[in-house]
Amino acid sequence: MAESMMGLKRSHRCTELGTANAGENVTVMGWVQKSRNKGGIIFVDLRDRSGILQIIFEESDCGSESFAKAEKLRSEFVIAVTGRVEARSGGVNENLATGAIEVRAESLRILSESETPPFPIEENSKTKEELRLKYRFLDLRRPDIQRNMMFRSRIAVLTRQFLAEEGFLEIETPTLIKSTPEGARDYLVPSRVHPGSFYALPQSPQLFKQLLMCSGYDRYFQLARCYRDEDLRADRQPEFTQIDMELSFVDVDDVIDVNERLIHKLFKELLDIEIPLPIPRMTWQEAMDRFGSDKPDLRFGMELKNVSETVKDCEFAVFKNALAQGGSVRGINARGQGAMPRKKIDALVEFAKGFGAKGLAYLAVQPDGSFKSSFAKFMTEEELHGLVEAMDGQQGDLLLFAADKDKVVWDVLGNLRLELARQQELLKKDDFKFLWVTEFPLLEYSEEQGRFVAMHHPFTMPMEEDWSKIDEDPGAVRAKAYDIVLNGTELGGGSVRIHQADIQAKMFEVLGFTPEQAREQFGFLLDAFKFGVPPHAGLAYGMDRVAMLMVGADSIRDVIAFPKVKDASCLMTEAPAPVDAKQLEELGIEVSGEEEGK
Repeated sequence: MAESMMGLKRSHRCTELGTANAGENVTVMGWVQKSRNKGGIIFVDLRDRSGILQIIFEESDCGSESFAKAEKLRSEFVIAVTGRVEARSGGVNENLATGAIEVRAESLRILSESETPPFPIEENSKTKEELRLKYRFLDLRRPDIQRNMMFRSRIAVLTRQFLAEEGFLEIETPTLIKSTPEGARDYLVPSRVHPGSFYALPQSPQLFKQLLMCSGYDRYFQLARCYRDEDLRADRQPEFTQIDMELSFVDVDDVIDVNERLIHKLFKELLDIEIPLPIPRMTWQEAMDRFGSDKPDLRFGMELKNVSETVKDCEFAVFKNALAQGGSVRGINARGQGAMPRKKIDALVEFAKGFGAKGLAYLAVQPDGSFKSSFAKFMTEEELHGLVEAMDGQQGDLLLFAADKDKVVWDVLGNLRLELARQQELLKKDDFKFLWVTEFPLLEYSEEQGRFVAMHHPFTMPMEEDWSKIDEDPGAVRAKAYDIVLNGTELGGGSVRIHQADIQAKMFEVLGFTPEQAREQFGFLLDAFKFGVPPHAGLAYGMDRVAMLMVGADSIRDVIAFPKVKDASCLMTEAPAPVDAKQLEELGIEVSGEEEGK
């Protein structure tokens, strides 16, 4: 039967004890990891969030009542033990922080009993994720998950300390806001007081932090909860946390400077890793040309090479047609992979097709210098040698080519180089390669919508030298936008904001907003712009992504306490779920469509 604490106080967490505490009487509390009855002596591994401590029960020390209770202990029982710290009687356990000591129990209270858990509470669990997430309250007891959550907490504390010291003010912004149509889909919240009207949950605090700059707060930050109704991946969740900031009277270099020092502090204090400053910068165009991605992974080479000029006169129809339609021919050199079996090459071709490629041309340079290729018969010996030279090909290399519109070629080869790196195990989790990607296009053309859309958001400042192109060539206008990238993952992004009313009005016009639509959606911001707006800029990190990469997790689900799964549902609470008919009636909502229960 469970007992109460009856005034008993915990003196230490498990791993707060060490050899310096030998001879002390202590009280520890936690969960039974495992219990081993050796006949006359019982060994219990006690676990709390700090780690594991060995407890020894002998009847001569703890008395018959406590010993009888110790015999009943099972995994996940919650207990309180008072006893004496001693040097471990057996050999030192090097795998435990407390491996040199043990506590000889003098009394035991069973604070709570436990049923047999549906899976073992252990590190690196092999239990299916679906079962672990259904019982997430148990999964969160696992030492590796607890370390992740404590690490995440330290990121938050250090970030707050650093930004406060840099003159930032922590200000909370609303989570019930007006819906805006740009970007991902909003989560909507119906209003009972205003029937037929809805709030949206914020995708970011963007407009409010700009308004705070208009209000003279100079430097703002927030660990902001954000919501996006979009398809999920390993590094996405429908609700997530941003390290969000905005600064007044600054330009690009000022924002980059303060954030480089924040990154340096986090990695030095939490991982004891020196991130060399300044972090390298690369324009968006260079990143796409060299890596086929605006979030390039710099842990390995295999850069893209544009060979359009080299093959422009060849008779290979795939290359010729791509160039004739204004596309390009580009390749990557998989060094030392020239002996790759045809079956694996065919698998790479299928992989490339998943990113829009019609096919994938290959050329393997044999040890004797000859070529094994899917297109050699369409090119002269001289043309083949020229192509190998352009790709810096050596004996034993495998050259892979894509030919299509630039966007397709970048996507295909950018993903292909990552796949080859995975296959060759080139992606080391403890190798941290940061990069700033700058000068993004201000706009990108949406075939689906038949118009230009903002690559970041409609409040991003264009580069002054490009603004004159906004009417005749909108796609050529670059933005004062910047992303911080780590190991092929975008950690965060930001921009200098538009603070001139005429430029903001022109941006809305280019994006297809009528003046009436712009005022309907963003009237409060446009009004604020009439009353003295400082130049301002900002940036927001995905805090979950930062934590994921720093702890070496494979998914942000491993650093979020209660994550959703891929269909945005919670397996533990079974959210989302139908609500009571009376609630819907009060909101003036009628559910139609799928039958109940489907």
